Amino acid sequence: MSYPLLMQAPVKDYIWGGTKLREKYSKVSEADKLAESWELSCHQDGPSIIANGPAKGRTLEQYIEAEGREILGSKAQSFENFPIMIKLIDAKDNLSVQVHPDNEYALKNEGEYGKTEMWYIIDAEPGAELLYGVEKKITADELAESLQNGTITDICHHAPVKKGDVFFIPAGTIHAIGKGILLAEVQQNSNTTYRLYDYGRLGNDGKPRQLHVKQGSEVSSLEPLPLKDEREVVALSPDCNGELLASCDYFTTYGVQVDGTASLVSGSDSFQTFTVLEGSLTLTAGDTLLEMSAGQTVFLPAGMGGYTLDGKAHLIFTTL
Repeated sequence: MSYPLLMQAPVKDYIWGGTKLREKYSKVSEADKLAESWELSCHQDGPSIIANGPAKGRTLEQYIEAEGREILGSKAQSFENFPIMIKLIDAKDNLSVQVHPDNEYALKNEGEYGKTEMWYIIDAEPGAELLYGVEKKITADELAESLQNGTITDICHHAPVKKGDVFFIPAGTIHAIGKGILLAEVQQNSNTTYRLYDYGRLGNDGKPRQLHVKQGSEVSSLEPLPLKDEREVVALSPDCNGELLASCDYFTTYGVQVDGTASLVSGSDSFQTFTVLEGSLTLTAGDTLLEMSAGQTVFLPAGMGGYTLDGKAHLIFTTL
């Protein structure tokens, strides 16, 4: 039962969310604010549901359990759990200033893996920016003082953003998505976030949202990140190139422009997954034919074999 799985994403209604996930990507929720859609998730806090074929209605995790971990490919066998998560995020307001732990700290203290992630900017309003590490090397005392005084944004690097920008965020990086940004996120399969500063906002319950100053201070990097965005064009197949956006121990992500027909192969080394950011296409694999539009995500089991994409679309394409 190896075939392309169209994903139905759970939607999160965090207080900083907006309306673009509904307007641009037709995400469905009774909530007014749509902050995140978890496009590819095996996490207990929001599992993706299969929307097509014989496995329709199952979670992705249930499908993997039924079919065996071989469908994740040989590279995934070194991971205890499904390794990645993919989200679409609409920040109408600023997100909290936050940090994610590495694997060692998270496993010891949270019972799950840490989080390294990358962001692809789908769209950004004029003047939009995000916080991306610290501006210059600081001491632990300087970090503590900034948290006590509420001045942590003053010591962070403020990065202006525009459509098409890419940011790689290793675990331990202090960061925040700024208002007016729509982005795609590829990350480790983790939901552990330490909130350092939240602008004094109140949550949906009318109370200040919880901060995690102790844990966050213990895992935060005190040195700035290198500011570079160098991209290599890689041949994913004889008739399909991908722009390498990020590559690390946990995922490799490409930007792909489809204009016409592209033939690809899901080999035995890794599953593949992509999210359509703009445009539409038809995916054909054996007897399966999927019409995909912007905001939809598909999971391709390892070893599934050849498939074709026909149409005009922009994708983020991820594998191990």
